[in-house]
Amino acid sequence: MTTWVGRTAAEIAAAVREKRATPREVVAEHLARIGKLDGRVGAFRVVRAEAALAEADEVGSRDDLGELPLAGVPVAVKDNLAVRGETNRVGSTATPDTPAGADHEVVARLRAAGAVVVGLTNVPELCVFGTTEGVHGTSRNPWDTSRTAGGSSGGSAAAVAAGLVPIALGNDGMGSLRIPAANCGLVTLKPGSGVVPAGISDGDWFGMSENGPLATTVEDARLLLSVIAGTEFVRRDAPATLDVAVSLRSPLAGVTISAPYTNAVREAAGLLIKAGHQVRRADPPYPLSLGVTSLATWTAGTSVDAQGLDPRLLARRTRVHAAIGRRFVKGVRKGGARQELRERLEPFFAEHDVLLLPALARRSPKAEAWHERGWLRNVLANTAYSPLTPPWNLTGWPAMSVPLGTLPSGAPTAVQLVARPGSETVLLEVAEELERRRPWRRTAPLD
Repeated sequence: MTTWVGRTAAEIAAAVREKRATPREVVAEHLARIGKLDGRVGAFRVVRAEAALAEADEVGSRDDLGELPLAGVPVAVKDNLAVRGETNRVGSTATPDTPAGADHEVVARLRAAGAVVVGLTNVPELCVFGTTEGVHGTSRNPWDTSRTAGGSSGGSAAAVAAGLVPIALGNDGMGSLRIPAANCGLVTLKPGSGVVPAGISDGDWFGMSENGPLATTVEDARLLLSVIAGTEFVRRDAPATLDVAVSLRSPLAGVTISAPYTNAVREAAGLLIKAGHQVRRADPPYPLSLGVTSLATWTAGTSVDAQGLDPRLLARRTRVHAAIGRRFVKGVRKGGARQELRERLEPFFAEHDVLLLPALARRSPKAEAWHERGWLRNVLANTAYSPLTPPWNLTGWPAMSVPLGTLPSGAPTAVQLVARPGSETVLLEVAEELERRRPWRRTAPLD
């Protein structure tokens, strides 16, 4: 019997379009795997078993089945995006438990493309931190279940890495796609501003948050990104030779990059040299004030999201984060610091087509009850392992995380790729080159 678990979204959709599989059998097989393994992984807050099977039958009866890019593909959605008929809790008991009356725009685009939403995935409260745990559960890295999957799209990343779904939807305000993707050995792309409809929380963290894909292959990431963006990211017939800058420097003073992640960057640089690209060491001119700008924006975004919620129902770390951010909201909303950062970095990206750098500084923290710990301990843990993602939210430029290499535990490491606005296709092509020359393992061996 053919199994569809572990297959890519592109493979599943092709089989359904060609009637070699039905949406119901594909969805049912993935629901069975969720029932078997999610108790160990903690990816989902809500599993829509009955609704998903009914919706799979609806997809199977569509007249345009043969044209659907995601025909019958099971997909998970991060629990800060509205799914019709489901509550949207954003990792908290302080948020309303009223079912959504309509899908978020990107969820609607997934459904229109033939995808079936099997569930909503766990997030840290208000999607603040780079570890996913709280009142609704703990999301663990399927490659090393003693470690957090990362955050805030940790549940979505865990679901894909465990083979519970082939693709998932997440979003990224300070690294919330790239951090869990790097932990869990996945491909993701945080698109540049305006490429994909955002509409995440109240003001998208001042325009920094972007919706994006989590996938096991670059092909699937390209496919999902094309669907939610409403435009196809077509491979160029003759990709150009690129000028690739390689940096091993942390944007934050005092934070060092551990050997597994520097080694991953060096290996990626060697692969791109073999591919014919011009590769050289060059560090972006990060300002010394970057840490202050990041912290001010991070806390201010939480402060806005927490408005109107009962603070007694929020975890202490969330309350403190929001309280600190209140003093920064007015200044952050003006956007002066972010504009200065863009102007400082633009000459660097005028000289270099792509920046290659580590995705993380070190492996993720233990999968523990971080939501019960103090604010400072959480902030220090987050910044120590993920200082390399926030600059590209502050600038609004596209950035990818791509698996490459392993930790001593066998869990994946990853590199990050960044480029100037409008370069999503360029980043996907570079990622495909790395994938072709150094294929990675798709899903964790949990069975």
